[in-house]
Amino acid sequence: MKLAAIDIGSNAIRFQVSSVLENKDQVLFKKMEYVRFPLRLGHDVFTTNRISDKSIIKFKKLMQAFKLLLDLYEVDDFMLCATSAMRESENGQALADEVKKEIGLTIEIIGGQREAELINTAIRSYLGNQAYLHIDVGGGSTELNIYFGGKKIKTRSFKVGSVRILENHDIPVVWSDMEHWVKENVKAEMGKVTAVGTGGNISKIYELARLKPHRLMSLKKMGEVKEMIAAHSIEERIYKLQMNPDRADVILPASSIYMRTMEWAKAKYMFVPEVGLKDGMMLHLFERNSKQSKIEFVNKDDQSKGSKTLVIEKKSKR
Repeated sequence: MKLAAIDIGSNAIRFQVSSVLENKDQVLFKKMEYVRFPLRLGHDVFTTNRISDKSIIKFKKLMQAFKLLLDLYEVDDFMLCATSAMRESENGQALADEVKKEIGLTIEIIGGQREAELINTAIRSYLGNQAYLHIDVGGGSTELNIYFGGKKIKTRSFKVGSVRILENHDIPVVWSDMEHWVKENVKAEMGKVTAVGTGGNISKIYELARLKPHRLMSLKKMGEVKEMIAAHSIEERIYKLQMNPDRADVILPASSIYMRTMEWAKAKYMFVPEVGLKDGMMLHLFERNSKQSKIEFVNKDDQSKGSKTLVIEKKSKR
């Protein structure tokens, strides 16, 4: 079985095709193709509330290219999810309708709660019974999820993201609202809280921290990496620190979101599982196409940087 996920974010659009091999106890997702295209829809939307004509032309060409890849790889099932930029734009739904009519691809413009649910599918197998604050920072929004006792007990999406901050479109009242929400819902009786970070920026920060696999990253270490990045120019970040150009300018705003949220929750350490929305989409597609109608993913193997295969252990839900 071949599955594909297209994550239409505010800072970039990601396309992945994976071959899925299944036996009784495990599912293997072998990455066959991965494309990350830096089309920053959030630049348009957070400034003018619309996706520009120039971006629309590029977007349609990209969707045509992805449609060809879907056909060439003979994908069995796929899904396209668009997040904050398209859901906030005045013409986002119109663009999705045009893509459906002209190219034959259906784009699901998802809300913050649906986005959090899909990401939860990808990370829940990493978590134990203690308290966790999951922080997923995108270009236009930040999704926060609180886990305790092996269950997600609170979730909320906030209009604070790396591109939004870079473009000076973050609003102080939203920051205050997010701080209040974290302090109100992360309760002292939960005990020590561990942060869980997802998103491309935290993955890069973790890489630059040069920690051993599976090691937690301390808030102090994150601050040191942030200071190191800030000491480099944009050009140095691209050529010396090996960042994509559209990562080099947003990584500091993103790091501020992670760090401030951890401080509010009094979380001293963060776990970075290297998964995100597209991984949750893949697991959702697998469950949708599996002979077993309900599957609980309970564990993942070592996902080292650049790994092309993801191994999932599974058990039937009760």
